[in-house]
Amino acid sequence: MPVLPPVTDARADIGVFGGSGFYALLDDADGAEEVAVPTPFGEPSAPAVVGLVGGRRVAFLPRHGRDHRYPPHRIPYRANLWAMRSLGVTQIVAPCAAGSLRPEVRPGDFVVCDQLVDRTSGRPQTFYDDRAVHVAFADPYCPAGRAVTLAAARTAGIDVHDGGTMVVVEGPRFSTRAESRWYAGAGWSVINMTGHPEAVLARELELCYTSLALITDYDVGVSGVPAVTADEVFRVFRENNARLRTLLFDLIPALPETRECPCGTALSGAEFG
Repeated sequence: MPVLPPVTDARADIGVFGGSGFYALLDDADGAEEVAVPTPFGEPSAPAVVGLVGGRRVAFLPRHGRDHRYPPHRIPYRANLWAMRSLGVTQIVAPCAAGSLRPEVRPGDFVVCDQLVDRTSGRPQTFYDDRAVHVAFADPYCPAGRAVTLAAARTAGIDVHDGGTMVVVEGPRFSTRAESRWYAGAGWSVINMTGHPEAVLARELELCYTSLALITDYDVGVSGVPAVTADEVFRVFRENNARLRTLLFDLIPALPETRECPCGTALSGAEFG
């Protein structure tokens, strides 16, 4: 059985993490309230904001903090996921900024990834430091969450790609051209700095986790493109905030109220003995 965090007075069943340039979602939502959630892993990136979206209780937390104070390698991932679970969250939608490794995946597109490759180093990536818990991670993202997200994006007329591999790099620097060509040559689609360990920590808490990558740039390995800059990433993400917000408000009410995916039993058989 999973280790269940303490429950606070505020409750939500859906969680949303905000990515680079996306620091607020529920400020004008029905009954929105700010909630500070203590965790055994320190403070989360920011207090969560809990409110109603389409009749569903939602918790929003900007993973970099409201003022982008946490670089990718210093984000308190364990505290963030623990705080979500403490609020009662069972399903997470995780928008993020990502670079494209493929010409057909264009800036402004969305990608609902189905695979992940971890190229980070040194980040705590488990809640279980006291014993061996081998969680299955062959399919990192929730199939039900992916289906709902794709359907909502297509209904809204958004350019969205079904599937693709996200390679998560340590950052905070961007890739060299050689690294980028290597990632593209492996067949991977997008590059990001925050998708791991967020996804695996969600799995260890038996949460559904759906990544929603907004493409902000072509990575430098794509032929003929200039080197990516932080200013460009933030500019494209800000320009697409309204589309992202609308998409989230469409897909959140469509997420299943009763989970039938395997995410909720991810720890079954994860320990020997």
